[in-house]
Amino acid sequence: MAREELTATPAEASADLSKSQRAYHWIKERISAQDFTPGYRLVLRSIATELDMSVVPVREAIRQLEAEGLVTFERNVGAQVSMVDDTQYRASMQALSILESAATALAARRLTADDLRRARRVNELMTESLSDFDPSAFTRLNHEFHSVLYHKCTNARVLELVESEWARLSHLRESTFSFVPGRARQSVQEHEHIVQLIESGAPLGEIEKASRHHRSATLDAFLIHEHPDETLGLSAP
Repeated sequence: MAREELTATPAEASADLSKSQRAYHWIKERISAQDFTPGYRLVLRSIATELDMSVVPVREAIRQLEAEGLVTFERNVGAQVSMVDDTQYRASMQALSILESAATALAARRLTADDLRRARRVNELMTESLSDFDPSAFTRLNHEFHSVLYHKCTNARVLELVESEWARLSHLRESTFSFVPGRARQSVQEHEHIVQLIESGAPLGEIEKASRHHRSATLDAFLIHEHPDETLGLSAP
């Protein structure tokens, strides 16, 4: 069964964007896809030529990406894709646990039966993939599942921040599940619990709490694996 696309194609989506926003999304997509890896030098003039625009909007896009932490700029060196460290990863996971849970709660009352069926279908694909586990593919399905639940968020700014943190995470870690594959099975079970809460019309605070616990549990699993002597307790009340 083919999966539906959540959004328009990049070409369609860019039709109404300014040149600086087109450059921003073009660069960001390549960082997310690992085409531009940590330390990759971003040559503004080459990018401008590729996109058939002047350097000015590309420079504006670089500034925006720098503000998001995806790009660093040094005098006499220029712009390059930010290097990865655990501190940045923790910060993004903590931010996403707050933002995504809020977005899911804000979207909950607007989700239709079709939306919930779609979320369940993606979760079924995630469950089926456990027998022949591919962390990167699982992560892509994971993003798709959560996108179904939060894409109708009533706060456009929160939604923008959620997508920004997802893009940042894909740069920082191709897949957290590469480090803690055992977390994947528990994750799909938690997905079903969140869908059931939305379906039953549970209080928004309960939906938000379940969503935040779900995200925090993944970070906790990673930290226990990578830093067994440290405890973060994000999922604690």
